[in-house]
Amino acid sequence: MNLPEQPSTFRAPSPAERPWWWRLENAAGEEVSVGPDLAEERFASQADAESWVGEAWPDLAAEGVDAVTLFEHDRQVYGPMSLHA
Repeated sequence: MNLPEQPSTFRAPSPAERPWWWRLENAAGEEVSVGPDLAEERFASQADAESWVGEAWPDLAAEGVDAVTLFEHDRQVYGPMSLHA
């Protein structure tokens, strides 16, 4: 029996649909790996990305992230921005 393809609501959005993402960095500017609940988040807009980092920064800092840099596709928008006071 052939099943139809899954509706688009069940597939992960492509990078073209969610071009905004944060590079997570340590104090030396190297990329940091974090747990799966924080890793590889992508966003449809700059505002969505900024809202997420505004809520997630304590968890990111607890996982060793010292700074974040915002990208739209491969274009650096701004950063690095420290997660410390």
